[in-house]
Amino acid sequence: MKTFGPWLASPWRRTTVAVLAGALPLLAFPAPSLWWFAYVALVPWIALIRSAPTAKRAAYDGWAGGFGFMVGMHHWLLPSLSVFIFVIGALLGALWAPWGALVRHFLAGTPSRGRTAAAVVVLSSGWLGIELVRSWQGLGGPWGVLGASQWEVEPALRLASVGGVWLLSFLIVALNVCVAVLVTIRASRVPAVAGLVATAAVTSAAWVGAPRPDSGGTTRIAVVQPGVINGPDQRFAREEQLTRDLAGKDVDLIVWGESSVGFDLGDRPDLAQRLAGLSQETGADILVNVDARRSDKPGIYKSSVLVGPDGLTGDRYDKMRLVPFGEYIPARSLLGWATSVGKAAGENRRHGSEQVVMDVGHGLKVGPMVCFESAFPDMSRHLAEDGAQVLIAQSATSSFQQSWAPEQHASLAALRAAETGRPMVHSTLTGVSAVYDASGRRVGGWVGTDASTSRVYDVPLADGTTPYVRFGDWTVHLALLVLLAWCATDGLRTLRLRRTAPEPRVPPARTAHGSPARPGR
Repeated sequence: MKTFGPWLASPWRRTTVAVLAGALPLLAFPAPSLWWFAYVALVPWIALIRSAPTAKRAAYDGWAGGFGFMVGMHHWLLPSLSVFIFVIGALLGALWAPWGALVRHFLAGTPSRGRTAAAVVVLSSGWLGIELVRSWQGLGGPWGVLGASQWEVEPALRLASVGGVWLLSFLIVALNVCVAVLVTIRASRVPAVAGLVATAAVTSAAWVGAPRPDSGGTTRIAVVQPGVINGPDQRFAREEQLTRDLAGKDVDLIVWGESSVGFDLGDRPDLAQRLAGLSQETGADILVNVDARRSDKPGIYKSSVLVGPDGLTGDRYDKMRLVPFGEYIPARSLLGWATSVGKAAGENRRHGSEQVVMDVGHGLKVGPMVCFESAFPDMSRHLAEDGAQVLIAQSATSSFQQSWAPEQHASLAALRAAETGRPMVHSTLTGVSAVYDASGRRVGGWVGTDASTSRVYDVPLADGTTPYVRFGDWTVHLALLVLLAWCATDGLRTLRLRRTAPEPRVPPARTAHGSPARPGR
């Protein structure tokens, strides 16, 4: 940074570099899928922040980098949200401002070995705190959590079974901090190398010690992906045709994508009857997804509905976590103007109240989620706790076919499977559809966005409980304790320094001629 110091003196240049540096981790996610790049992607951003002349500038560098990260990770929303995506990026990017100040606090100048070692733990915990806050549904949910970039790395998936995607994020940031110290602070290389060794040791321990899912037979599940078809009637007809092709293939369950049925089945008994006929022909229940105004209650719902050979089984799951702006507008009275600059929801969808495990016959119990919900680790964990043998996500990304969104979305199911020790089916309307076993490995190939087809998967079932299902988000809780401990320790140190600091000497009063004044004059 010394070489570029004069060039970075311009606030605008420095801000531009911070925005670009913050966006670099995007390359580790699908579609580029340079998973290994995640281990060094934060290094330029950290190096820039530690060179900041003041804590205020470091916080601003953190904010600018957070803006670049959030806009880059959600760039595919630009056609839908228009300029509003930059407003969201600026608001969420502010979460990284305190992190930027922390980076400078620990790594500016030539930090001691103890401060460098503390930086590895505290900065990783701080990043995890940011991911926790922005994972709230109203702020966009956990899309683009840093650990999700490791969805195809088998040792990382083993770690996910222990501490979820949060543990992966923590270790990735720790690696980046260590590498940044190695590159920029020669005097602190010993604790940086120690941090790298510790990270390798944790990964190795998880690889050896984490329990592997026990095999429990297989089930045959078919996904039906009609492709991009305009109009609910035409879509239903294509799905009907693809489902009829599955007759005689001995499937246990057929899954349609999100919004695969555009009419409430209570209002359209003819469609319910056609679905029942398909179930009779194929010998399997059909899990469809209804996106329509309900006949039995007010409002529009997105619902997973199970249909058997005798018609509607009564099993229904109403989507609980809705996509901000896509399915509802938060504080619509204040932010309703978003509908005039993009494709935000014209009417708020209604949300369900509880998760559901469905018995689909053949001794199989499944836990459905709808689209965006597959990004939330707690939802799949609770379904596994409630007895689901297979996790299912019904999704549709037809508005973003030519972007990186379909691949990113399909990759999340690998993490949910590894975390819970349960296979997961990601069935979409227009691609990418995918299936993963209980360890997070792909079963068969992806069904791409250019396909209109049905495909049968032999899905291995599994028994047992992963540490993540048993202990939950312990990594996040530990990170929060680290931050609280650091705040308390740093606060006490500051208070002690203030108490022990010598009082400033007051110079003696002087006369007009400059000589010290005598008492009584």
